[in-house]
Amino acid sequence: MSTAAPRPTEQDHLWSVDEHLEDILATVRPLEPIELQLPDAQGCVLVDDVTVAVSLPPFDNSSMDGYAVRVADVAGASEEFPAALEVVGDVAAGQAADLLYVGPGQAARIMTGAPLPAGAETVVPVEWTDGGLGEGPVSGMRARSLAPEQASGHVRVYRPAEARAHVRAMGSDVKAGDRALEAGTVLGPPQIALLAAIGRGTVRVRPRPRVVVLSTGSELVQPGEELGAGQIYDSNSFALTAAARDAGAIAYRVGAVADDAETLRSTIEDQLVRADLLVTTGGVSVGAYDVVKEALSHVGDEDEAGSGIEFRKLAMQPGKPQGFGSIGPDHIPLLALPGNPVSSYVSFELFVRPAIRTLMGLKDVHRPTTRARLTADKPITSPKGRRQFLRATCADGRARPVGGAGSHLVAALAHADALIVVPEDVVSVEPGTDVEVVLLG
Repeated sequence: MSTAAPRPTEQDHLWSVDEHLEDILATVRPLEPIELQLPDAQGCVLVDDVTVAVSLPPFDNSSMDGYAVRVADVAGASEEFPAALEVVGDVAAGQAADLLYVGPGQAARIMTGAPLPAGAETVVPVEWTDGGLGEGPVSGMRARSLAPEQASGHVRVYRPAEARAHVRAMGSDVKAGDRALEAGTVLGPPQIALLAAIGRGTVRVRPRPRVVVLSTGSELVQPGEELGAGQIYDSNSFALTAAARDAGAIAYRVGAVADDAETLRSTIEDQLVRADLLVTTGGVSVGAYDVVKEALSHVGDEDEAGSGIEFRKLAMQPGKPQGFGSIGPDHIPLLALPGNPVSSYVSFELFVRPAIRTLMGLKDVHRPTTRARLTADKPITSPKGRRQFLRATCADGRARPVGGAGSHLVAALAHADALIVVPEDVVSVEPGTDVEVVLLG
């Protein structure tokens, strides 16, 4: 992590959303590349282009159970006048066909995936033949016909086949020297499959960031426990941990920390060993018990040059109070989010998700945006000088707000798949107006 650019230090400075995000992205750097085994590389970002060393498939092979034959030998074949061919051998998947040659009037039994023997030009499916049993068309390669001593030395073919029918050509998927995957690719199951298929056992990637999420507040109780007077269930840490995993991180959730500055700071220090990024929620406002602000405002120790957390006010709604900086000898980035559930989640989408994607080494770190027509029963209002983010559903070019403006309304958040963005200089938006929409799903 590099040293952050100079920041305004005025206590009353009101940061814009863009200023705060730019400061975060100018400070967070992609994690160093490592070489990983394929099973461990899932979800990671590829550092280098991958070139194909061996063509895929590496040889011509059959896509059917059947018989490898010459085209001329089955031309004109029919059920009334089948082509009778001498069976000269079997070719199974994984077996070399170097010693087998299909000459005129001959055929070789072949299994799916087996290499096409020399001399053969096409494959006729077993269903087009009598399977070598002399009893008319068969429905499959029967167990009897798999044993050479139990089948006749001839097979009758009842249909013609074109050249290269039912043959997977060498290099028809990818050829040696082709670029299989580009640097910057996120490795999902299909990409892992391709790497394995071309013989790559390891790959150089940026590891998935380790994100530690903890919430603060003496009023918080873990789900499943009984609520006492004045208590609420901790939902933020669960939401943000899930959001971090959705963004591509390995996320660790820490149980809610009580409103005690020393306990919080000790908990955070204990988590540094497994964190590439720390996220806290709650305790960043101006209240008497805003423990995160109390614990971290002076965290820049003399022996930890460059560290420190700065708490800010942003020109946005929800999510005005925010904190950002680094902590510990390795200067682990820390983002301190508000405690209200909607404020916390919106702040994650705007600031934490891009930070995670930057640590991963991705070029595009932002959620996609679109324009949609506002569908609402009445105009929506927004405070002047604040960029407002309203929960919404977006479909078929229309965006409809869900729930009220309160930053505590979790139920409405659960039904939203987008955020309507109202710019700082707009105080009212009429139904039917085109608006900017951030797509969350």
